[in-house]
Amino acid sequence: MATQTSSLAITWLGHGTFLLESPGGRRLLLDPFLTDNPACPEEYRRSVGRLDAILITHGHGDHVSDAARIGRETEATIVGSYEVCTWLEQKGLKNVVGMNIGGTTTVAGVRITMVQAIHGSGFVEDNRIVYLGLAAGFVLRFEDGLVAYFSGDTDVFGDMRLIAQLYEPQLAFLSIGDHYTMGPRQAALACELLGVKQVVPMHYGTFPVLTGTPAELRKLVEPKGVQVLELKPGETAR
Repeated sequence: MATQTSSLAITWLGHGTFLLESPGGRRLLLDPFLTDNPACPEEYRRSVGRLDAILITHGHGDHVSDAARIGRETEATIVGSYEVCTWLEQKGLKNVVGMNIGGTTTVAGVRITMVQAIHGSGFVEDNRIVYLGLAAGFVLRFEDGLVAYFSGDTDVFGDMRLIAQLYEPQLAFLSIGDHYTMGPRQAALACELLGVKQVVPMHYGTFPVLTGTPAELRKLVEPKGVQVLELKPGETAR
């Protein structure tokens, strides 16, 4: 059951895709995978409405496939790796901010830091894989001081301690599906390394191979005082 999380509004659109509305009313879409996302509610496949920013963690199709379309429709600023943003510029997108791991930029009043992830990044186009840089995660500092860590696709890694030390996130969005990302056991350790007290599970249940569940994660982290914010696709926590 979803519960309140500061003044940030979180809407899960299935898989690794989220629509966030900041305390200042800024709307951010993370990892736009809508048209071919079987978990995405139909109304969001057609339109996500007004956007201020689109954030992309890496170049796999289930994270970037709708970026160009939605970027054109909304004219939102797109933030991603240098390679992803160059690829989108080649498709005619103008309002892009390419960056790299360790860098920070501010878009629509939200301070965005790109951090490492352990994963691949490439898009299948014309029957070949186009290399799109390193996979990444984001640390987001909102107008009210809330800091959230968005892992993208990754396994747990020891330097999550550095993310905790440098940015002190209170909330983490973590992949739990297993097979292509970490599963619940690794995500539970990630919560410990990050020092967060609230976690939003993602990248699970979309396809049969993604077998990790929020229930498994809950068993591991709730005894340690970490709340699991489980959302249904299309549901919003405010």
